[in-house]
Order: sequence, then structure tokens, then C-alpha cells
Amino acid sequence: MAGRRALGRRFGWLWAAFAVSSYGTGLGFGAFPLIAVLVLHSGPAQVAALAAVGRAVGAVVAVPLGPWVEFRRKRPVMMAMDLTRFAALMSIPAAYALGRLSFAQLLVVSVVVAAADIAFRAAGGAYLKALVPREDLLVANSRFESTTWTATMVGPPLGGAAIGLFGPVTTLAANAVSYLLSALGIRAIGGTEPRPARAGAPRLRARDLLEGWRHILTQPALRPLFLNAIAVNGLIMASEPLLAVLLLDRFGFAPWQYGLVFAVPCVGGLIGSRLAHRLVARFGQHKVMLTAGTLRACWPLGLAFVQPGVPGIVLVIAVQFGLVTCCGLFNPVLATYRLDHIDPNRLARTLAAWSISGNAAIATLTALWGLLAAVTGPRTAITVAGVLLLATPLLLPRHENAPQNKIRAGAQEAIDRV
Repeated sequence: MAGRRALGRRFGWLWAAFAVSSYGTGLGFGAFPLIAVLVLHSGPAQVAALAAVGRAVGAVVAVPLGPWVEFRRKRPVMMAMDLTRFAALMSIPAAYALGRLSFAQLLVVSVVVAAADIAFRAAGGAYLKALVPREDLLVANSRFESTTWTATMVGPPLGGAAIGLFGPVTTLAANAVSYLLSALGIRAIGGTEPRPARAGAPRLRARDLLEGWRHILTQPALRPLFLNAIAVNGLIMASEPLLAVLLLDRFGFAPWQYGLVFAVPCVGGLIGSRLAHRLVARFGQHKVMLTAGTLRACWPLGLAFVQPGVPGIVLVIAVQFGLVTCCGLFNPVLATYRLDHIDPNRLARTLAAWSISGNAAIATLTALWGLLAAVTGPRTAITVAGVLLLATPLLLPRHENAPQNKIRAGAQEAIDRV
């Protein structure tokens, strides 16, 4: 069975490292705002700033990291980013124990972690493409995706219980340790990795900073998907805080009910990621991506009709289940498609540019939708986001495009014939 295909010992260690850090992230979900509220007694404006500023400034800090990662061995970079996140996150329990924790420290740590996340993903994507044969990339990405949704389903409830039993910084410490274990798992992969060759001066040049965006925007295969991803992820994430206000404040949902409506639908992400390889084998990559990407945009508008009580819980679970299933199917196909179509010599820079743009868009749209909700109310703002999402499938590529490696092979054949 394709989903059980053996991808080798080295991929096994990479997957194990990814799994342990994913479960750590799941355990630490929501830890920053909880610490800000329960320990530092921060107000709503500070909590919102913590979410938006950390992501936005982290994206800016990460701009030079893409070119930096491109011309270095990827496995040491991944280990360095894991250790950076470990040290940054562990500084919070240490400061808390000493009675020196401040809101400014939370902001700085959130920026460092956001920037390290982007650099790790850029290095990880490039390393995966070198580690796994092209025909197995979708299987590998599907396994990562299913692990993400499983961790999202299991981690937050366990994290909430741990906070109740052991205090507010417990899950943040567990998240930090998960990055240390991830670094050890990546080190255990072993093997040799050639140092990427660089033509010209070894020094970082100004044009390198924009090369990732230049490559995305000049490639017909990448540009529409890039714009689609920014719009869809930004609008979905911008609606999440407003939905929390609507459910917890306006409708009086209990915290366990709020957790339930987001934990149960994660089963859909697991289902979608497990089906990805089979559906692509049967219908083709382009058709699956177009269909799942279109269906993904149709679900969020249903949240505009949520009501108090059990009917509201059922509606939110149904909408989130449909959305998460489509995302679980779409995401590994998109990840594989990107690796196929990005020029190998620009892979890390392009992946970094993609992540930076996504983080910046989420931060910007979250702030804008917060202002919109303040003027019109959370339900109206959620409705506007849902309506706009219906237009995002227009950004999906309508035709298949040949992968970069096939283009290069064809060009080389033409040269050889001449």
C-alpha cells in the first residue's frame, strides 16, 4: 500500500523529529496568550499585539535567512533552528522561576521563534527533496501532514490539562524540550550532505533577499498558488480570533466546548492526508489540487450562521471538519507540487519567501479584521471573510505545468540534439 511505503531509515529519523516537535507545539498551543493573561495580567490589546507583532516582525527578521539557508548544508541549519527555539522558549520558564518574566520578553521570544520557524521550514523542504526520491515526495508530505493534524487533535487538550495541574509555563517548557529532541533526531539521520555551490561572491547580496519572490512571481506554475495560499490562509486565520469572541463571549460556550469544536474536526485532516496519494494516483495532481482547493474555500462561510447551544456546536464541528479535510488533502499535494516546480538552485530562498509572505499576510489581515469586527461585529466580519474566500479558487492554476526538473531535462535533450 502506498501509504505504508518504506522511505528508509534516514527519513524515519526526520519524520520522528518532525513528530516530536509537532506534538510539543500542540501541547504548547495557546501558551503565550495564557501566560500573558494569567501571569502578566495583560489586556486584550497586548494579547492581540503578541499574536500579530511576533508573526509580523519574525517574518521581517527572516528575510535574510532564506538566502543564508540556500548556500549552507540544510541539516546543520535545521538543528541550529531547533536549538534556537529551544533556548528562546526555555528562557520564559527560567525568567518565570526567577520572578523576572516580562511582556517584552514574550514579544522577543515570539519574534525569535517565528523567524526560526521560517528558516527551519526552508531548510527542511530543501533537505526533504534531496533525501526522498521524487516519486515518494507526496507520501512523505502526507505523513508530515497527518502527523500535524494528529498533534493538533491530541496536543491542546493535554496541554490544557497540564496547565491546570502544573501551572501556565509547563507546556511551554515541554514545547522547548521537543525542539531539543527534534535536533537530536535530525542529528541521528547521519549521512553526508554536500555543501551547496555558489557562483560569484560568497557574500550575501541585496538581490539575494528578493530572489525568492522574483522566482515565485515570474513562474506561471507558482504565482497563482502563492497568491491563493496567502489569501486563503490569511482570511481563515483572521477569522479565528473573531470566532473565539463569538463563541466564548457572545454565545457563552464553555472552554471545553470551544476546544471540542476545533479538536474533533482534526480527524478530517488525518483522513484527507491519508487519501492524498491514492487520489493523486487516480485523478492526477492538478485535478486533486484544484478540487480540494476549491472545496476548501466553500466551508468557512457556514460559520456566519452559527447559533448558541448544541446546534451551534454541531454546525461549527461540521464546517471545521469539511474545511480541515480539504486542507489535509490539499496541503501535501501543494507541498509536493512546490518542490517539483521550484528551481532547485532557489529552493530554500523561495520556500522562505513563501513562508514570510504567509506570516505577514496573516498578521496584517488579523489586525484588519479585528478593526472590522470592532466596527461591524464579529459575525459580520466572519461573513465578509467567508464571502471573500469564495473568490479565491479563481487564483488556482487552471492548467497543468511541467515540473522544473522535466523542463530542465527537456532543455538538456534539445541541447544534446544540437
